[in-house]
Amino acid sequence: MYFLDAAVNEVSSSANYFPIGLQFLFAIGFIAVMMGATHLMGPKRSTNDKLQNFESGIEAVGNARQPMAVKYFLVAILFVLFDVEVIFFYPYAVNFRELGWSGFGAVAMFVGFFLAGFFYIIKKGALQWED
Repeated sequence: MYFLDAAVNEVSSSANYFPIGLQFLFAIGFIAVMMGATHLMGPKRSTNDKLQNFESGIEAVGNARQPMAVKYFLVAILFVLFDVEVIFFYPYAVNFRELGWSGFGAVAMFVGFFLAGFFYIIKKGALQWED
């Protein structure tokens, strides 16, 4: 019984976290030194052109708080659907034999939900950009 208590205390000892803390301090120190060095040694030429707002090479016109079309948000939802689909299909593809029929049912249900969202996007016309 003593050996089990000793093993548990050894695993949860704070000395085991010392290398992680040391690496964290070195990383923070390195970042601080590099940012300070670039700030002190970097060129400082503040001209009127450099202080103006820059939007991808296009001059800002009008108010930035204009309402956006819902189609942009629907395309974003479509991207998230495809992105999440790939993320969840990979573990299933690797472990499909171990998961058996219950895993197949879970993946089939996921594909059903995915297709429901996909048909919703198509029904709302998110893929038709012509007005």
